Amino acid sequence: MTHGHANPIEHPEVQMASRRGYLTGFILASVLMALATFLVSSHALPPFALLLAIMACAGFAVIAQVYFLLHIDISEHNIWNTVALVAFVPLFVITIGLTWWMFSQLYLRTMPSIPGMPGMH
Repeated sequence: MTHGHANPIEHPEVQMASRRGYLTGFILASVLMALATFLVSSHALPPFALLLAIMACAGFAVIAQVYFLLHIDISEHNIWNTVALVAFVPLFVITIGLTWWMFSQLYLRTMPSIPGMPGMH
């Protein structure tokens, strides 16, 4: 049976959180997202380089969140969490891609064509 802690700071999860750097992960991900927002709003790079920079910022932000917030790394005691995450990522990308494709095809098949609009049939 579990028992409560009189002092919430003494709770094991709170103690672990202060050691692993939740604040570090949050700040790092926030700075990377702010950087991506600045790059987009200022048009600081050509379009393709901007796309690559945004993808890099998002990728590093995801890595920071996975490591610092979810505590998933390649250690032996965490191996199944890592395997589950690695197996989930391609499924997530495929799901988003198929959803985008489905709605783009639905739009083309159901929306009436507007005279003078390029690319509409």
